[in-house]
Amino acid sequence: MTVEEQYEIGFQYRCEGQYDLAKQALHKVLEMSPGHVKARWQLALIAQFEGDFEGSLEGLRAVAQDAPENLEVRYDYAMTLMMLGMVEEACSEFQAILERDPTHEKAKQQLSYCQ
Repeated sequence: MTVEEQYEIGFQYRCEGQYDLAKQALHKVLEMSPGHVKARWQLALIAQFEGDFEGSLEGLRAVAQDAPENLEVRYDYAMTLMMLGMVEEACSEFQAILERDPTHEKAKQQLSYCQ
């Protein structure tokens, strides 16, 4: 099985809400490819879904730093910051997203709350 096939299995489990199976599959991805951005991203989201907001924030921060071009990760990171009341940091992140992609509609919408 390829890394991407293994990732798709984990992603599907996550989408179905089967978080334990998703984590197992995604950890296998990381065994195969330790820096796999999408697997790390999904694991951080699962932490949030399971109520570990600080763990999720740290995971998303690390992935966003390692893959600054991945605007989906950065958006999820910014939304988590906002949810945790870190408004100034979140607004900075939304602005950074728009600097890379001025057409990013979700970031534009969120930035409007920062004014």
